[in-house]
Amino acid sequence: MRLSGITSESIVDGPGLRYVIFTQGCPHGCIECQNPDSWDVNAGEEFTVKQIIRLIKKLKKTIQGITFSGGEPFLQAAELTLVADAARNIGLDVVTYTGYTYEQIIADNNSGKTALLYASDILIDGRYMYKLKTAGLPFRGSSNQRMIDIKETMKQNRIVLVACNN
Repeated sequence: MRLSGITSESIVDGPGLRYVIFTQGCPHGCIECQNPDSWDVNAGEEFTVKQIIRLIKKLKKTIQGITFSGGEPFLQAAELTLVADAARNIGLDVVTYTGYTYEQIIADNNSGKTALLYASDILIDGRYMYKLKTAGLPFRGSSNQRMIDIKETMKQNRIVLVACNN
């Protein structure tokens, strides 16, 4: 898989201390994006799923979970699903950021994208919109973005947002 970077300890990319995987390649082109270097699908560095899983396992005792950010993680859904499954098997939670909405991912009817969606505990969806930039909004950059509890959403068959007090 192609990545634009890795941050081994972050407190701003989801709840708790997180290992963040920044994917390479993004079709959204959001104005004032914080990671515009991640847009080009041909840039970045190649990693194997096994390499990433090994790196995560080294930190499993100090982190709460992993976060997929971008770029656009759903462009590499199959590989990231394998990483997410491995992380969950060792007791870590998974947060996935995307410029797509939950509804767009479901409507796409792409089994790879659906697998990554269901391998995530929290989905932070929606494009970053500079005009809706909101300071102090936990783990999101603009007010249109939602923090969706995927397991509860599946169970209740409706969007269930994560209650966040930070």
